[in-house]
Amino acid sequence: MILLDRVTKIYPGDEEPALNNVSLHIEPHEFVFLVGKSGAGKSTLIKMITKEEQPDSGKIVIGGIDLDYVKRRHIPHYRRRLGVVFQDYKLLPTRTVYENVAFALEIAGMSGKKIKKTVPKVLELVGLTDKAHKFPNQLSGGQQQRVSIARSVARQPKILIADEPTGNLDQLTRKEIIDLLQRINDFGTTVLVTTHDETIVNNLSKRVVTLKDGAIIADQKEHGVYKLDRLPVNDEPDYHFGIEEEKNINVAQRVAERISAASERYNQRKSKIAHFHGNNKGQKLKISDVVTPVSAAIPKKAKVIKKSYETKKPSPVTMMKKAKKPETKPTPKTNHQPPMKPAKSPAPKEISASEQSIAMNQRATVFNKRSESNLERPLKAAPSLGVLSEPISSPHRIVTANEKHQKRIL
Repeated sequence: MILLDRVTKIYPGDEEPALNNVSLHIEPHEFVFLVGKSGAGKSTLIKMITKEEQPDSGKIVIGGIDLDYVKRRHIPHYRRRLGVVFQDYKLLPTRTVYENVAFALEIAGMSGKKIKKTVPKVLELVGLTDKAHKFPNQLSGGQQQRVSIARSVARQPKILIADEPTGNLDQLTRKEIIDLLQRINDFGTTVLVTTHDETIVNNLSKRVVTLKDGAIIADQKEHGVYKLDRLPVNDEPDYHFGIEEEKNINVAQRVAERISAASERYNQRKSKIAHFHGNNKGQKLKISDVVTPVSAAIPKKAKVIKKSYETKKPSPVTMMKKAKKPETKPTPKTNHQPPMKPAKSPAPKEISASEQSIAMNQRATVFNKRSESNLERPLKAAPSLGVLSEPISSPHRIVTANEKHQKRIL
């Protein structure tokens, strides 16, 4: 979760480094006390984690994020992943307790509905439900520190850093604040606390890291006690450079195993090629002499599965479906015959001129009778119009051949 590898920091104008080749690894869900005298480098180490200062050398990885690649414009987004509790509280004096906690969630981009649900739960966790609408100047020092812790925990960070959270409090209030931090650690948050309080460190019996003159001189991982002077146990860290979690270590081991296996295969093929050229001079080398064929590389189980799949019987459902479908008999093939040609219609008979005139006269008389009968019939008009009672003579009338002949005689 927190990894510092050979970190060194020298402030300009100082001869001695503030941090000198510091290596520290804190696991997830761990509670760690960072102790030491004033000027030992505790605050500088915290500033390195929060990216307020840049190391001169070494590597820092926080929550899987390499801080060397975090640009300046991304620092605010990175700090939102952390929860920081300061010694001087740093509350907004013109806002109430509720508004101080809600303001941190607004900056993180949380919606108004979620803020209304989250803030009461956080205030209940720190025991300030009845102080929600009071201003910081109306609270005691311990209550203000609880507000600071609530503001830091509201975003549910994976890492909580408390820089001297009990420095300005009495003994009873200190115990309450430490109990609150331990309760937060029980929820799965990694907690790093810097303190000078010997009684709290000894009573809690957590991991204790001791700093002196910018170097780690003691790291008590279990049942730690408050000690400021102790010889260094190991100069080298007990982990590999650049590896944070055990999963990464396993991945590196698997990669190393694959590389070694590939090198062994390469050496075997190389020896086979040398052996072939030594025994068979003047012959061409085949791929099958060096590399095993693909069929030999297939395991027996795969072949059995393939065979069973090929000879697999159909299920009874598919059998029933096939039985329901009527069997269609194939139509017998017949010899192809050309299509029949249509029969020719008989030629029209020749008609004389007299017959044509008679037919024309008959058609004209029939047409005249029909037109006269239609005109003599009364027409039905709209109610606003009158009924036409008188017949209308047809302006267009077909003249027969006999009438034409009579006109010529006259």
